[in-house]
Amino acid sequence: MNTYFALGLMSGTSLDGLDICYAKFSLKDLIWNFEILEAQTIPYSSNWKEKLEEAINLSATDLLELNSEYGFYLGDQIAEFIVLKKIKEINLISSHGHTVHHQPEKKFTCQIGDGRAIKIKNNFPVVYDFRSQDVLLGGNGAPLVPIGDEILFSKYEACLNLGGFSNISFKEKGKRMAFDISPLNIVLNHFSEKLGKKFDDKGEIAKAGIVNQSILQHLNNLEFYKNTTPKSLGFEFVKNEIFPLLKNDSAENILATFSEHAADKIAEILNKFKINNVLLTGGGTYNDFLLEKIRSKTDCKIIIPENKIIDFKEALIFGFMGVLKLRGENNVLCSATGSLHDHSSGILI
Repeated sequence: MNTYFALGLMSGTSLDGLDICYAKFSLKDLIWNFEILEAQTIPYSSNWKEKLEEAINLSATDLLELNSEYGFYLGDQIAEFIVLKKIKEINLISSHGHTVHHQPEKKFTCQIGDGRAIKIKNNFPVVYDFRSQDVLLGGNGAPLVPIGDEILFSKYEACLNLGGFSNISFKEKGKRMAFDISPLNIVLNHFSEKLGKKFDDKGEIAKAGIVNQSILQHLNNLEFYKNTTPKSLGFEFVKNEIFPLLKNDSAENILATFSEHAADKIAEILNKFKINNVLLTGGGTYNDFLLEKIRSKTDCKIIIPENKIIDFKEALIFGFMGVLKLRGENNVLCSATGSLHDHSSGILI
């Protein structure tokens, strides 16, 4: 079988909503092609957003309960999407889930949204829990998307995702390297909400703010940035290392300062690895002020694709990872995550 119709699901740390991407994947002459047929972002209700934000503080029993509840929620959203879009052919559903805990150094990561609940609501093969096997193999469990960058987006020197965290993947000495660069929308959205906005549209609030040089220096000197790659970030880092620094100034100035910090770190990587062109995706691609800052710090050509790719590339690639799992092929690159070897990750039911 060389043609697959897959539903990919992604819930990012920025909590914009649930991304669902229905795509066709075709293998011909050893080359994979894709076509996004339908895609939608389903915004979280205030109730669900609060549940997911607070999940990191739950007891074990409450988290297990939420894992089941969120799995059924995902199943319901998929069922509605299939009806709404009049989808007739599906070979599998591939769900990333929502990350609550990510501590690979302790050999665990937790993405809620039980795949068995999804399958109960939708009787198709389901692949879920893509990260756990990688951390058990000594990897960071992230980033996983580089397998898709390698196979589906290889015409670009690098792929940079500007989501809850910024992360990049590129070829270095014949191997795909990938790692998280810095927190991004997970911080920017948090401070935008303090001003009554879901996000800083086009970076206009940050643009009006003043960079706090003292805070910027502390941010730029955090130990994480001195660590060797591959490396990954989780909300724990934001909670314990970032938020304590972002005090004693206005939300506008903090947005300006953190945008400067993120642009510094992104440009630093583009320059260090002499990357000539980079494909940008994720919600941060719409942040004109951030892009202006990045461009001012690097000569790397920034390529902005069509909106479907900006918004749904991650969900698309998780769909593709599910296809590879279904075929019994490797879908995680050890050069990206630091695991013992390439492997075929995810639970297939």
